[in-house]
Amino acid sequence: MSSHSLYTHTQTYWDFLRIEKQASAHTLANYQRQLTAICELLANQQITEWQDVDVSVIRWVLSESHKKGLSAKSIGLRLVALRQFLAFLVRKGELKTNNAIGIKAPKTNKHLPKNIDAEQVTQLLNIESNEPLDLRDLAMMELMYSSGLRLSELQGLNLSDMDLQVGEVKVLGKRNKERIVPMGAKAIEAIQQWLAVRAAFQPKDNAVFLNQRGGRLSHRSIQLAMEKWGKKQGLTTHLNPHKLRHSFATHMLEASSDLRAVQELLGHSNLSTTQIYTHLDFQHLAKIYDSAHPRAKRKRNE
Repeated sequence: MSSHSLYTHTQTYWDFLRIEKQASAHTLANYQRQLTAICELLANQQITEWQDVDVSVIRWVLSESHKKGLSAKSIGLRLVALRQFLAFLVRKGELKTNNAIGIKAPKTNKHLPKNIDAEQVTQLLNIESNEPLDLRDLAMMELMYSSGLRLSELQGLNLSDMDLQVGEVKVLGKRNKERIVPMGAKAIEAIQQWLAVRAAFQPKDNAVFLNQRGGRLSHRSIQLAMEKWGKKQGLTTHLNPHKLRHSFATHMLEASSDLRAVQELLGHSNLSTTQIYTHLDFQHLAKIYDSAHPRAKRKRNE
């Protein structure tokens, strides 16, 4: 039996996510992938109408996803994608109820973001080379660590977004929210050195970071470049863009203890998202406790 009718409203839904919800291309691709997989599972069971997708069917979809080796996190994402789509169908009047609302996703182990300590960051960024590609990569890493940018923000950066005189960069974050963040002296210096050789790449647009053909660097190219430098500079941990952002957040919070300032710099909508960084360095917190708490002082001095 054909699964065609399961896809009847999907194009309208993608347009809704992209235009009204202003979902990122990454989010859109994730939802499309998950919903396609769900449709295939349903079609294999001869279920071709969303009206027939009751609670038991949804639980079966999650169970089958688990059997196919999906992690708890991926199953959770699949459930969210289905729940959001069914909510869309309810709003359109295609369904009376959203049967995915009461179903809980499987529990996932909470992994704290990994960061690189300050010494290893210094080791990573100690690059002495005048090769254009090396200058580009150093500028990317310096900027990401200096300003705590997301990978998508770094990749989407244009020349007009930077003010090197003032030391600020304007970034377009999640849900197209703009924020302005400061750049450190090292980042400004590295960017200036890169911009001095950027014209040799014959730029095709005003992207800050270019590939060898003059086009905007892709997400994957940035990830591979940073992975390469992590190995080349002898880091003891695998390097990726997120780790540099996490390291920025951790080191800023350790030095300032100003959670709301770090929230603003990272572009987090909710303080709870930033609070995860308060759990990162227990040893640092323990030292503060030992030096500041009256009872801790008394015990130590006895």
